[in-house]
This record gives sequence, structure tokens and C-alpha cells, in this order.
Amino acid sequence: MKRSRNNIQSLSRAQSLGFTLLEVMVVVVIIAVMAAAVGPAIFDNLNKANVTRAGTDIKSISSMLEIYRAENYNYPSTDQGLEALVSKPSGDPEAKNWRRYTKKTPIDPWGNPYNYLSPGAKGDVDIYSFGPDGVQSDDDIGNWQLDN
Repeated sequence: MKRSRNNIQSLSRAQSLGFTLLEVMVVVVIIAVMAAAVGPAIFDNLNKANVTRAGTDIKSISSMLEIYRAENYNYPSTDQGLEALVSKPSGDPEAKNWRRYTKKTPIDPWGNPYNYLSPGAKGDVDIYSFGPDGVQSDDDIGNWQLDN
């Protein structure tokens, strides 16, 4: 009898160590409420960080293009594009003193290539990203908007 009483006590102790479905649901609801409160702030900061990174990338590309122009006497044409910073361009204007300026063609934080226009509509050259939506709209980021 003593043995079976110990077994019953062990069994009821083991059952009381687990969580009830209600307790688990309360914890899940609390986590969901916290995520709903904090989530938008995190995504807003992520978007701001991507916009800042795009601006920094555009300034860097602009610097590379200035060096390209100093060494080759012209900016790459629109057709030669930013690929001219990675591999020697063909066509006009000829890149007589070309060298590699970067390892790969730059892409924006949203995974799209940066756009390039030479001569630019807003400056000597225009370097810009269509932003998070990937299409020309009010959220575009260009070298003409940045402090030099």
C-alpha cells in the first residue's frame, strides 16, 4: 500500500508541474500584444535605416564617379551606366585610363540597381534609387537631394 501511495503522490506532482492550456494562452496573448505595440516602431526604424543607407551609397557612388571623371576626362554615358565602375566600358566616351572602381555594381537596400543618368536632368549626373516601392514616386532618393 505504501508503494502505491508514493506512486500516486509522484503522479500528481508530475501533473502539477506542467502548464495548463489557459496559462499558455495568456502568455501567448501577452507576447502578441507586446509585438503589436513594438513592431511598427521597429519597422519604421528599419525603413529609416534603409533610406540613410541609400543616401550613403549614393554619395559613395558619386565619389567614385568623380574619380572616374578625373581619370578618364568624362563621366560614363547613360548607356555605359554604373557598370563602368566595375568593368571597362565600350563605346563613347572612351575610358582611356580606366581601372576598377568597385567590385560589383551597387544595388540599393531594397535589392534594386541604382539608376544613373548622364548628363543628368538635375545635375551633371543623376544617381538615384526608386526607394522601397521600386517605382518612380515621391519616395525616390537622389544625389540632388543630399547634402554634399
